[in-house]
Amino acid sequence: MKRIFLAVFLFPLIAMAQQKAKPVAKTKAVSTPATKTTEGFTIEADIKGFPDGTSVALLNGQTGAPESETTVKQNKFTFKGKMDIPEFKIILFNKKPPYITLFLDNSNVKITGESTAVDRATVTGSASHSDFQKLNNQLAPYQTLFSENAPNDPAAKAAVLQLTEEFVKSNPASFISPLAAIRYSQVSDNIENTERIYNLLSPQVKQSSMSSYLAQQITEGKRNAVGTVMPDFSQPDTTGKLISLSSLRGKYVLIDFWASWCRPCRQENPNVVANYNKFKDKNFTVLGVSLDKSKPAWVEAINMDGLTWPHVSDLQGWANSVAQQFQIQSIPQNFLIGPDGKIIAKNLRGPALEYKLEQLLK
Repeated sequence: MKRIFLAVFLFPLIAMAQQKAKPVAKTKAVSTPATKTTEGFTIEADIKGFPDGTSVALLNGQTGAPESETTVKQNKFTFKGKMDIPEFKIILFNKKPPYITLFLDNSNVKITGESTAVDRATVTGSASHSDFQKLNNQLAPYQTLFSENAPNDPAAKAAVLQLTEEFVKSNPASFISPLAAIRYSQVSDNIENTERIYNLLSPQVKQSSMSSYLAQQITEGKRNAVGTVMPDFSQPDTTGKLISLSSLRGKYVLIDFWASWCRPCRQENPNVVANYNKFKDKNFTVLGVSLDKSKPAWVEAINMDGLTWPHVSDLQGWANSVAQQFQIQSIPQNFLIGPDGKIIAKNLRGPALEYKLEQLLK
């Protein structure tokens, strides 16, 4: 069965990146039903339209791995088990989307809906899921801010920052508050503020997987932080000539980590090209750092995508020495540095790149 990753649902910006492969932890299976519902969860569903015998799987929301399976009988099915900590789950029919997303805790959950619209099924009985719905409803007008090509709307960003901060302040013990904090971080340019929001979470909530993810993002955000000088590096270009970052001092430079095999990188390249052509005569340039291993593939991608700025690589893939130096774990990833060598911004994509350059290079 094709795996479903909830990260695509929760963190669209992450989904648009090629990440370095990491070992996948084994998923804990759903336990034997507890004798008292207060000690575990019960999901009772009534989804009309599926024939008897339709397969239903309860999946881990992070890995997509099945934790329990059953079948539909007279429009109904049930799951029982016990949660160590509230977290996202997916209910999948016939091993294919659409699916039901729910934030599950140890409670009695009722689900009702239609087979033609399972992703819009009604979920009640879980306090955590109610918090999830509340946050989603509040953020509904601002969903475009979390997309890959998010518009630059300062008023909307300010509204999201206020909304998500207030949610965390009002619900520090809610296991949905880490999601609010993540949404805050997606809009904020200030990693210290994101850390301040994270520190509002209760100790128990900080044990959740979403909190762990956010803590990791904070650690990475404080590394090579905005306002610090970007350390120098050198690597050979496509002809073997060494190019150093310091040789570009005095210009605004977008250091772009990418690779020919990285689909999100190739999708972003036209945006980088457009901005390079627009601002190259205003003291701006790009320095591409490739995580390729094959020189022919690297050079072909440069030519095919029209990337006419300097490019360097040691052709070591993820082991690229510059990527190692800056602990790059996913691509595309970029740093915008100023003429003084200090980092101005990080990971500017889509309209955000043009917006920032417009501000700097009027």
